[in-house]
Amino acid sequence: MRLRRSMLWMGVAGTALAGMLFGSAVNPALGAPLEATPSPTIISPSPSPSPSGSPRGDVPSRPESLYACPPPMAPGMDFPAMVGLCWAASSGGVGGVVGYEVYRLTTDGFVKTASPTGTNAMMSADFVLGRSYTFYVVAKDAAGNISEPSALITATATTGPRPTASPTPEPGDITPPTSPTGLRDYCVADGAGVNFCWNASTDDVGVSGYDVYRRTATGYVKAGSRTTTWFYETDVVTGRYYTYFVVARDAAGNLSRPSDLISALAHDPYPWPTPTPTPPPNCKVTYGTWSWESGFGTQVRITNISPDPIDGWTLRFRFSDSGQKVANGWSAAWSQEETYVYAEALPWNSVIQPGASVDLGFNGTHTGANPVPPSFTLNRVPCIAG
Repeated sequence: MRLRRSMLWMGVAGTALAGMLFGSAVNPALGAPLEATPSPTIISPSPSPSPSGSPRGDVPSRPESLYACPPPMAPGMDFPAMVGLCWAASSGGVGGVVGYEVYRLTTDGFVKTASPTGTNAMMSADFVLGRSYTFYVVAKDAAGNISEPSALITATATTGPRPTASPTPEPGDITPPTSPTGLRDYCVADGAGVNFCWNASTDDVGVSGYDVYRRTATGYVKAGSRTTTWFYETDVVTGRYYTYFVVARDAAGNLSRPSDLISALAHDPYPWPTPTPTPPPNCKVTYGTWSWESGFGTQVRITNISPDPIDGWTLRFRFSDSGQKVANGWSAAWSQEETYVYAEALPWNSVIQPGASVDLGFNGTHTGANPVPPSFTLNRVPCIAG
């Protein structure tokens, strides 16, 4: 019995090796499910209908019950790092299900990694042993119709229970950021369309940005990238829910595991009230800047010219030149979205008493021009520039 079982796994390993050599996904023997990240929960009580709004009656059902299932390797065989996935068969569609497509998340979006005809795929690609990768699967029928995407799954690349040799450590930063958490809908209350926020990720070197993905009828598409912890999208249908997830990335290209899914409602534009007289300015902003070859420094002073304290503040302005970028700053939490710049109060300087001032500043880079911003607002109220 032991000899027969060993011969069976050696046959599986040989079939897997043939799949790698010829670039196709093959069917590994199905073992007990191994540990993998469960599919993210959806942070909304409301279901997300198909974003296209078109009927989906003549397409296959989506693949379900994904789990990691790399086969054991035969003793003495040295395989590349692999990820094995298995799932329950889809059904329906025109002419029945004829195959599946497996997509892997990269820094450029999801890329097709395998096209098996069965309900499992073993992939080698350019995986690194011990690192985790995120996937989804779709089913395809004889007419070419594609199912809705499966739940996301994050699995670790392995060569089996015991690799034959320890791989050489990869140089540089290989630690991914933590997954974004706390996704919440409609956090930018005056924004039209879809908008939501999340809690910042952390990284051993530093988080460089976030990628936001939206679920469609047949997969996940990158809806945008941000350096801030909020996102908005206006090219949507008001009153419809859209499902998203967020991943964090660092400068080395490491991706976090995906956040939980959020089903966000597309809103009408904020209903502005009947115009009323513009309140008098309560602030004055002095903006001083000096430049060198490719950079500049800036000192900003905010003065409260009203009779009342300003309790909590966010300074907003817009660069006149697209080449101007904020690099680092002090005495405020600085961020930039395209040409818009935001400076948010810190706990120790959040209150500006009448007649008092706060000083803050930042260093930046430019591509040849460093003009002074034409206007400033504090808590969305225009300030006097001078």
